[in-house]
Amino acid sequence: MFWYLFIFLARVADVTLATIRMLMVVQGRKIHAAIIGFFEVSIYVTALSKVVSNLDNLGNLLAYALGFACGNYIGITIENRIALGNLAAQVILKNGNNAELIEKLRESGFGVTVLHGEGREGSREILQLAIHRKDLAKLKEIVYSYEKEAFITTNSVNPISGGYFTTIKKK
Repeated sequence: MFWYLFIFLARVADVTLATIRMLMVVQGRKIHAAIIGFFEVSIYVTALSKVVSNLDNLGNLLAYALGFACGNYIGITIENRIALGNLAAQVILKNGNNAELIEKLRESGFGVTVLHGEGREGSREILQLAIHRKDLAKLKEIVYSYEKEAFITTNSVNPISGGYFTTIKKK
């Protein structure tokens, strides 16, 4: 039973680390990715050697597979909580007078660029924002408190230079 638990926990750890390492790679955090990768592969090889040395033991295989599945779940959960990176957010508003919303966003520390567009149902204001990923919930909270039908989209971005970024303090 000890070895099943060992294999399971080792697999959870290495897959969780792999998920976080991939985030670091995508964001260009070379040193972080390398350090995490070292521990990830060390744990992986240790767990794999135990399974490969006893391929006829179905319990080892089951613990290995379950650890993989749980590691994916935990890795994604952790990645969502740390929310590293930046987003370009676009908010399309139906209402015509959005000065109060725009001012509230700016007071809350968001840099907002306002564009005017034409949709199928008429003219719209389009708000462009560059935000830290961890500030997305606050952005949504503010926007939806003014306009429940706002259309919000995001894309991952890597800012090159300039612009306005601030970290929103959670209350």
